[in-house]
Amino acid sequence: MQTPALTLPGGGRLPLVGLGLWKVPKPDAAGLVREAVRVGYRHLDCACDYGNEAQVGDGIRAALADGLCRREDLWVTSKLWNTYHAREHVRPAVERTLRDLQLDYLDLYLVHFPIAQAFVPFEERYPPGWFHDPDAAAPQMQFAKVPLAETWGAMEELVRAGLVRNIGVCNYGTALLRDLLSYADIKPAVLQVEMHPYLTQEKLLRFCRENHIAVTAFSPLGAQSYFSLNMAQADEAVLDRAVVRETARRHGKSPAQVLLRWGVQRGTAVVPKTSRPERLAENLAVFDFELSDEEMREIGSLNRGRRFNDPGVFAEAAFHTFCPIYE
Repeated sequence: MQTPALTLPGGGRLPLVGLGLWKVPKPDAAGLVREAVRVGYRHLDCACDYGNEAQVGDGIRAALADGLCRREDLWVTSKLWNTYHAREHVRPAVERTLRDLQLDYLDLYLVHFPIAQAFVPFEERYPPGWFHDPDAAAPQMQFAKVPLAETWGAMEELVRAGLVRNIGVCNYGTALLRDLLSYADIKPAVLQVEMHPYLTQEKLLRFCRENHIAVTAFSPLGAQSYFSLNMAQADEAVLDRAVVRETARRHGKSPAQVLLRWGVQRGTAVVPKTSRPERLAENLAVFDFELSDEEMREIGSLNRGRRFNDPGVFAEAAFHTFCPIYE
């Protein structure tokens, strides 16, 4: 069965469920990607900063070589890292990503964070990460004075050059989106942000709908990816909430499937991450049932404005630098 998709203003079709590749270990990535394509995934969510694009590229090559799909059947997303925001660094960054992924073009390229950091040469360190100099006595992030408009203009050039089919942004709020729309020659096709029942972001989602910007929800299961990073407390698992578990029981589905269904039924794409091949098919199997309006409301009422992936918190804790972007 072909995965349902969001149709973008430019005509592209963004599959509603993708495989998030954040935190997938390098040794697992190629096999996981090939298996994902085999079981029906056509949407792969990658990034320079994930550090595994070369291995993801091996998995894509294996899937194509084995005839599991054609390149034009895949939707491959990647993201521009913070250290490459200056106009002269944007194209070299996407070219490096394309070499690693062994592709001629990306379906979607996103600005990963609205944070410009000082450039780190590719030959010095790749991916460069958050620290400017990790070997310094007191390593920190180092910011760069690069306007977001400059970065966006360079992203538009990638579309004109045929290296990228669609462009968009991650981790933007309504104010930054409104500003971007005021100067963009090519409007953002997609916004990727954290969204789950603890962080429903209703106003942001409405703004995107009214401005024809598709939304992809990362961390659609909530806290699951953050326990190992000490960025979530043990009692913050959305999967364990009674309303989620009871809804799962009624439909004969897992709590994870209910949360993913809630996400796609809101009209967003979702990119759950798993390193376990047995979970791949489960995460994709969310189109053979529907939540009632009451179930949607009950799950949405779990909202508590809880953001797990917040640079205003983790950058200071992990990188000794205060870096809020949402307040």
